Amino acid sequence: MAEKNKKTKQKKSKTASKPETPEHKIKIEKIRFVAGIAVMIIAVYLLFAFGSFLFNAEADQSKLQINWLKLVKDPSINVNNITGKTGAWLADVFINRWFGIASFLFIYLLITYGAKLLNRPIKALLSKTVKTLIIIIWLSVTFGFIFQHKYPELHLYPGGSYGYHISVWLNSLVGKIGTFFILLLILISYLIIRFDNFFLLFKKNKKEKQNPEGDYIGDTKNKKTTETAGFSLSEEAENFKHELSDDESGDIFINEEDGNNIDAPNNFQGTNEESNNNKQTERNASAENEKKSSTKTLANEDGDDDLELTVEIKEEQTGEIKNAPQEDYDPTLDLSHYKYPGLELLEDYSHLKLEVSDEELKENKNRIVETLKNFKIEILKIKATIGPTVTLYEIVPAQGIRISKIKNLEDDIALSLAALGIRIIAPIPGRGTIGIEVPNRNPQVVSMRSILASKKFQETTAELPIAMGRTISNETFVFDLTKMPHILVAGATGQGKSVGLNAIITSILYKKHPSQVKFVFVDPKKVELNLYSTIENHFLAKLPDSEEPIITDVEKVKATLNSVGIEMDNRYDLLKAAHARNLKEYNKKFIERKLNPEKGHRFLPYIVVVVDEFADLIMTAGKEIELPIARIAQLARAVGIHMIIATQRPSANIITGIIKANFPSRIAFKVASMVDSRTILDQPGANQLIGKGDMLFASGSDLVRLQCALVDTPEVENVCEHIAGQQAYPTAYLLPEYVGEDSDAPGAVDLNNRDEYFDDAARLVVLNQQGSTSMIQRKFSIGYNRAGRIMDQLEAAGIVGPSEGSKTRKVLLQDEYSLEQLLNTL
Repeated sequence: MAEKNKKTKQKKSKTASKPETPEHKIKIEKIRFVAGIAVMIIAVYLLFAFGSFLFNAEADQSKLQINWLKLVKDPSINVNNITGKTGAWLADVFINRWFGIASFLFIYLLITYGAKLLNRPIKALLSKTVKTLIIIIWLSVTFGFIFQHKYPELHLYPGGSYGYHISVWLNSLVGKIGTFFILLLILISYLIIRFDNFFLLFKKNKKEKQNPEGDYIGDTKNKKTTETAGFSLSEEAENFKHELSDDESGDIFINEEDGNNIDAPNNFQGTNEESNNNKQTERNASAENEKKSSTKTLANEDGDDDLELTVEIKEEQTGEIKNAPQEDYDPTLDLSHYKYPGLELLEDYSHLKLEVSDEELKENKNRIVETLKNFKIEILKIKATIGPTVTLYEIVPAQGIRISKIKNLEDDIALSLAALGIRIIAPIPGRGTIGIEVPNRNPQVVSMRSILASKKFQETTAELPIAMGRTISNETFVFDLTKMPHILVAGATGQGKSVGLNAIITSILYKKHPSQVKFVFVDPKKVELNLYSTIENHFLAKLPDSEEPIITDVEKVKATLNSVGIEMDNRYDLLKAAHARNLKEYNKKFIERKLNPEKGHRFLPYIVVVVDEFADLIMTAGKEIELPIARIAQLARAVGIHMIIATQRPSANIITGIIKANFPSRIAFKVASMVDSRTILDQPGANQLIGKGDMLFASGSDLVRLQCALVDTPEVENVCEHIAGQQAYPTAYLLPEYVGEDSDAPGAVDLNNRDEYFDDAARLVVLNQQGSTSMIQRKFSIGYNRAGRIMDQLEAAGIVGPSEGSKTRKVLLQDEYSLEQLLNTL
């Protein structure tokens, strides 16, 4: 007997050691492939059979009660099921006689097996099968329990025969209430075992109830959470991760039961002594401790083995552990629960949409052709592009026709069409045609809601995206404010200038977090931008001593603009120290924690300065307003400060050469004359617009005609109320303090709180018989603001006279003896 077994083993070993030939492998692969396709086809066949059975169960029920062999042999018996008698019979067996509607999950299993046979990467096949069968049984019993009282009158049994009989048995055993709780217990148990997040959710809620205040970690948040692969691991999961020793770190993987691993973004280090001892024992007992990588499973601290964290520790040949980089800084953590405004806050004007009729298009075309023929201008081709406000008619003139001849017929074409606002583009850049823009009889309303909901705005990658409206071809027009980088807006009163400003501001509010952008609002009219005062602590920036978030006083405007200039200089110092060329590079380095906050580095939000009624400021303060604006416009682009100034008076004495040179991007609404159009756009065209939001956008050599999106006052109020109702910063974003040489009256200075350099500065001024802020700043190596305060104190003490513009101040004391007597009396 022993010899026989020995021979059998030798025979088996010879057979096993025989290598498989390539032809044999190919044959096996072919069989697997054909079997996989067959299983897939069967799954699809059953899907149609089950689906058709749901609708034809009543009609086919009587025919399916007979013997299956008789049903198959008798050709006179027909069923309504689209898969024939075989499909109807299989559906009846699976659904009515077995597990009910849950039988559809058998199709899922067949598809999984077919994919496995087709060499698809399907992991944990046995685990998937067991889980699916558990779900099928639970659903069958649940549907049987729910529809139990209706079974006699049903033709399709939702829980199947098995589900019905098991639910009846459970009802007799523990009653309906007991059956309900048994089913609920099975469901909760399965979810806890199957899904880690479901279990962590319960643990997290329990932890919060025991300790509402929680432990705080990080720069600004008190919640101990780690974002992993799109979901959050609570403090309980943190405890699992921290079971690594102090000298170890590893990549964390969360093992799902289906075998899929989710990579966590960071490695973690822990200090749990018990875990360290256990792992040390495992290392000593393991024979694979010299491998480059190893895996461990960390059990739950509560003794529950359902949730497991598999830790892979990757080592180099030297045995050293690779430390993961520090987690990136998140500037939005201060307001991590901030919710962006929703589109439901804006009005939907789709019901007011009016289309251009074919009759109107034909009439305009015929009149254009007829007018040009009257002047002996032949047209080879004409094409119409319908926009929300105007329709563009593109014409191709015959050979030998001069473009200037057509361009001079602007008024004649307008007369023949009986329309205002005819604009001729000769030629259209890049097309080789001549364009004639004709206003529509019934212009459409372009809602801000439709613009913000557009795919172009939703998927934009711009730093500061602005959605202005729609072009002539009905395309959403979106641009990046950081590329402009400053915008000059002009238009006559009532033509849509304020609505355009609201569209710009609303676009940014819908796309950016309060930590990423701040606004400085200057509104001499006091009513246009006042709606945004409610979001002061979220999005606004102001001077430290300013009570109103919207600057309306001219003196405050001067101080604010100069303060923005100081902020710009401070930012350039930070960029210089960080070796960054622009704000985007600087913030990227700060987020990656390459800059030290202890050295003054901080996350820098974009600052957008919006100035309404620029003409009023120029008429009131002149150069004191124009110069800081020009300086900011010249230099501030790299440090993320951008300006938008608007005026209803685009004359040459308001929009000077300095302003035009530093504001290359212009928005022109309808203006009164061609001169105003040339002032703002350097070309005519704005005087031919039709108003009500019709505008021209010029950036460089590009000139685009748009219909500005409508943002009404109630819509702005809704957006601001939504933002204001959420958690905010303690104060608005504070700009640097600015103290001008003549900003305060001498009597307003408190001499009891003199600067420590006051006496030395007084002696310096009297000794040199001239006084200036720059001299004090230079001699004592102090900042400009401090030097300005010292000069104000010297003026209040009667040592120097008032400011005389660019001249040095007059010294009122002639010798040091008089100065010492004065100092003794103070």
